[in-house]
Amino acid sequence: MKKQDWLVILIVVVVLAPFFIPATGFFEWFKASTAAHPYIMAFFKFAILATFGEMLALRIREGVYNKKGFGVLPRMMVWGFLGICIAMAMVIFKSGVPTFLGTVADAIKGYSGHIPAYAAIFKATELTWGKVGIAFAVSVLMNTIFAPVMMTFHKCTDIHILENGGTVRGLLKPLKMREIFASKINWDVQWNVVFKKTIPLFWFPAHTITFILPPTFQVLFAALLGVALGLILALAGGSKK
Repeated sequence: MKKQDWLVILIVVVVLAPFFIPATGFFEWFKASTAAHPYIMAFFKFAILATFGEMLALRIREGVYNKKGFGVLPRMMVWGFLGICIAMAMVIFKSGVPTFLGTVADAIKGYSGHIPAYAAIFKATELTWGKVGIAFAVSVLMNTIFAPVMMTFHKCTDIHILENGGTVRGLLKPLKMREIFASKINWDVQWNVVFKKTIPLFWFPAHTITFILPPTFQVLFAALLGVALGLILALAGGSKK
């Protein structure tokens, strides 16, 4: 490992240490802040963790955590915005999917009452197969309906950031969506790797675990998954150094 790797490890240890030291009260503050300001906290969780995942991927591919034009700050801004969108989607699908499953059960069995029952099973604190099944359904529908749009938008912003020198001013320039869609996205990789492989093989099971966790930790875990996925994609694509 290089000197930069040890520095990164030190920073990670310093940042994480307060979570494991009860005397600091940081963990309780984190839980209270997440409950009181879920979307603000989602912004910072994804801005920090998902961007860190991209930096780790760059380290694996090219041997550095940052380089000219990479645009750490613009990437943090984009990921923060996407973090809010992901937190919103999680709320929508966690509420909507149990209701949908309840309506299907009502129609199949010919009597009502399944909607509140499914919602109660999903919200229960104890872990049951019913809760796992509903969590899996939430994950599948969210990642099938929402994730491809979000991932494609992120790819467009990624290209936009690189083409504009990795600056905040460049990020604020008009996004040439039609041009990026038509000629700058590698749709072979986007479809055959990102959509067909990472969504069913990684995101379906990973977000099933996410939706089983207590609500306070769901968005944080989702952001941590971004770090893991960045590493997986970097390793799958090979590295230069």
